[in-house]
Amino acid sequence: MSDVQTPMMQQYHRLKREVPPDAILLFRLGDFYELFFSDAEEGSRLLDLTLTQRQGTPMCGMPYHAAEGYIAQLLKAGRRVAICDQMEAPKPGQVVRREITQVLTPGSILDAGQLEPKQNNFLASVVPVKEGFGVAAIDLTTGEFFAGDFPTAEALRDALGRLNPAEVVVAKGYRIDLETSALSNGVALAYLLVEHDAWSFAPDAAEHTLRDHFKTASLDGFGLAKATDADSGGGIAGALSAAGGLLHYLSHELRRQLGHVHSLRLWQRDDALILDAATRRNLELVEPLRAGSGQTTLLAAVDRTVTAGGGRLLRQWLLAPLRDLAAIERRQSVVAWARANQLDRGALQDRLKQVRDLERLVARLVQGSGNARDLIALRVSLEQLPPLREALAAHAVPVLCELGGKITPLPELSELYQRALASDPPILLKEGGLIASGYNASLDELRAASVEGQEWLADLQRREQERTGIRSLKVRYNQVFGYYIEISAANLASVPADYTRKQTLANAERFVTPELKQMESKILGAQERSRQLEYELFLELRSAAVPHLRAIQDTARALHEIDVLLGWGALAQERDYVQPEMNDGGLLLLEEARHPVLEQLAAGEKFVPNDVRLEVDSERLIILTGPNMAGKSTYIRQVAVLALLAHCGCFVPAQRAVVGLLDRIFTRVGASDDLGRGQSTFMVEMNETANILNHATSRSLVILDEIGRGTSTFDGLSIAWSVAEYLNATVRARTLFATHYHELTELARLLPATKNYNVAVREWGEQIVFLRKIVPGGTDKSYGIQVARLAGLPAPVLKRAKEILRQLEEGHLDDNGQPKLARAKQKKERAKEVLRELDLFGRGEGPVS
Repeated sequence: MSDVQTPMMQQYHRLKREVPPDAILLFRLGDFYELFFSDAEEGSRLLDLTLTQRQGTPMCGMPYHAAEGYIAQLLKAGRRVAICDQMEAPKPGQVVRREITQVLTPGSILDAGQLEPKQNNFLASVVPVKEGFGVAAIDLTTGEFFAGDFPTAEALRDALGRLNPAEVVVAKGYRIDLETSALSNGVALAYLLVEHDAWSFAPDAAEHTLRDHFKTASLDGFGLAKATDADSGGGIAGALSAAGGLLHYLSHELRRQLGHVHSLRLWQRDDALILDAATRRNLELVEPLRAGSGQTTLLAAVDRTVTAGGGRLLRQWLLAPLRDLAAIERRQSVVAWARANQLDRGALQDRLKQVRDLERLVARLVQGSGNARDLIALRVSLEQLPPLREALAAHAVPVLCELGGKITPLPELSELYQRALASDPPILLKEGGLIASGYNASLDELRAASVEGQEWLADLQRREQERTGIRSLKVRYNQVFGYYIEISAANLASVPADYTRKQTLANAERFVTPELKQMESKILGAQERSRQLEYELFLELRSAAVPHLRAIQDTARALHEIDVLLGWGALAQERDYVQPEMNDGGLLLLEEARHPVLEQLAAGEKFVPNDVRLEVDSERLIILTGPNMAGKSTYIRQVAVLALLAHCGCFVPAQRAVVGLLDRIFTRVGASDDLGRGQSTFMVEMNETANILNHATSRSLVILDEIGRGTSTFDGLSIAWSVAEYLNATVRARTLFATHYHELTELARLLPATKNYNVAVREWGEQIVFLRKIVPGGTDKSYGIQVARLAGLPAPVLKRAKEILRQLEEGHLDDNGQPKLARAKQKKERAKEVLRELDLFGRGEGPVS
């Protein structure tokens, strides 16, 4: 097989040249997918397959029916996989015709078993332009497709962070530059980065690809009219190039059908409240800070969706809160109704629970990978649409009425699938059992012939047992010999003369008769024709959904929006959330506010609510002091999270909330090294602080926790002081500044619109009780030693720490900056040694050397 000149290996090498060089080729050979050469060596390592050699050619393989699991492992390892299938039945002496049927990549997965139901699987593209970067993204499983331009590398990384793509495509020749600078900023990429033909990203070529796909004369309807100026070097030219190149990559290199991608949405960065990577991480919006603690995310706390698509939409909304007041109030109107009408809301949610993932269902059907069970799921979902539409058609809430109008029942399609499909069809499409009896007369006739044949075989076995007297005689079947009569070795003497021996086994022999062979052709012919007809009928049924594709997608997206908003209404009713008063002013007021995540996670402990008031002109900077573990970080995060939820249109856990529209939320919370970029804790802190100071505006909310603690006390204090002054006087952003630098409380006396608050504690002897309440005024105590006692530090260490603290607070430092107590202790110990020596000398033992 190592001989490249053999016809099959010539075919293999020709097909290998057709796929991307880095793709692992799975070559169908009978009942197996085989890997050869370097693909076999890599595949055996990644998949734990046995590597063998045939005539010097490395090879390994897997059963074709088990391939999905192996393919999933390769994709998870960040590899691309090309599938080569046999396109005809094998014929003696001929090479089977084979073709590349698809190229699978992490960003183009369709198999539901490899996808998170409530998370998009985006494939993105990036194109550098004169004024920044063009970005496009598509979720092949849902048909969502959008593009936009981003002016800086920081904006680009924020966009990709929001998308969390599984794969990013760039033009050939740009990978190294983008990988080492704009995309990564020195951090290892969390997605597969691949290259595609550079010419496909050129504006003219990209525009042609898009117009050809959407069958339009221009792109004006997608907001890309200005992008036709190839010399603009910016604007939205990058968006056009990225979108066209991405479609070309999917349709040509990955060989995907894109009939379900029927629109392109222009992604305007200013449409949403901007959340940088640090803010998304620090607020634990969709990913926990610690792996495996998924319930600590805001997403988990506010998710009451009952559909997979609703869960995906909720995730998108949390990562892109609204900045448009009318759009926020539109969502609030539905949440308010859902909160107040529990029974009606519950009835709608019960219907929604019966709706399967329509977006992903139709995407699989259009791309030729849907099976009969997908069609049944589609039918079950379609059956829920008429009552849902009827319930929403004349709804008192205009938004629900509008969304109900986007639901398109398809009774004819539902009825067709009800008549045509078997109630419990198999997953495999070519083994029969897909179509219901009575749907097709020809199929029923073939099935009857097959059933009659099975009855004839049973009768033959009974007759031959009686004729031969061999009660253990059996009529059996396999794919190699067809039907045969099996007789045990002990009964071979009773075999009739008209039996023809076909195979000898250890304990039995197999025979055929002329009558059996004649009937075999009829039975197998009927079964084969029956399976082939069923497959053809199934393909017709699958195609029947395609003309309704857009209506089903629009219906699904309306249902997803309804699902999220009804879920938020249920959450508001369940947890006593209030509707925020949204306006265009500069006030952020929260009364008796609670953290939505910690409130739900509190085990037997009632969460202590707190107030906050931030106003641009009168109270824009709050200096928050208090001991460790008292709740400072929880409080400031809580304010940011509630402001974010309010901008999403969700109600918030508080007695009252007034939220003036924000443009960005910044957080600088926690401390960690960035080993991947060789940055210390302090450098990470300063980078994030610089980003805030350079981009915050008077419309921003800034959350700062312990600025300056990663360096010396005086350096840290001076930086923290200066940052607070700059945010107050120059930026004028609404800012919560938690700190252990009690000197910063002086800012309330020196700066306008600055107030001191602290976290109340109660002292009980040497113990402290955290009251978790935010009260006016500063504090000059951190209670660090008491907190250390709670952590279990040994008593001698605590005692010594208290002595040093007392001396430090009294200014007892020597010329070397060390506590005088340390030197005094050394002198005391030396004096004891001298006295001991004198005592020993007096007893005549001499001085100790």
